Amino acid sequence: MNTKAPPDIDVSRETSERLAAFHDLVLKWNPRINLISKSSAPDLWNRHIWDSAQAYPLGGDWRTWLDIGSGGGFPAVIIAVLAKERNSAGHIIMIESDQRKAAFLRTVIRELNLSASVQVSRVEAAAPVGADVISARALADLTELIGYAERHLNPEGRAVFFKGETWEKEVARAQETWSFSITSHKSKTNPAAAVLEIKEIKRV
Repeated sequence: MNTKAPPDIDVSRETSERLAAFHDLVLKWNPRINLISKSSAPDLWNRHIWDSAQAYPLGGDWRTWLDIGSGGGFPAVIIAVLAKERNSAGHIIMIESDQRKAAFLRTVIRELNLSASVQVSRVEAAAPVGADVISARALADLTELIGYAERHLNPEGRAVFFKGETWEKEVARAQETWSFSITSHKSKTNPAAAVLEIKEIKRV
């Protein structure tokens, strides 16, 4: 079990304790509502917690961070925990369509005292948020994600999307529909994967 933070994530004792509490809540709720796959549960720290933490430094200076398809809270809860000691003005909005997962997320927010809220809705049906940052992990194809970003970001905002080993093909497909600037960051937890930072989104 890798509980040690990556070198670029400086975690205080209080933050470590919150992350550990979240880890335990995920394992407690997982058998009932399938927050993560059973096979990844033993490696929860590396596969989900530290993987999600990679998004935080890419958010820049933000006040509203929107996470879509939040599910088990990755990366949304990790962002909220890291922001608690680093960004007092920051608020996380989580959009999740599954009522049971939304109940889990609200429990986490309450127990960890996070500046966050949950909307039970499909992403495409939710009112535009005007967020500074939008994130998603294991939700949809990049073309679809960029459409959500165009709807929910403010004009100066940025998207942070986690993508697997086919990310370059997804970028090529997305460029047929959208114009955007992109910076790819090699994943620190999966060398074949990437975290994509996307700005200046316009429909082609």
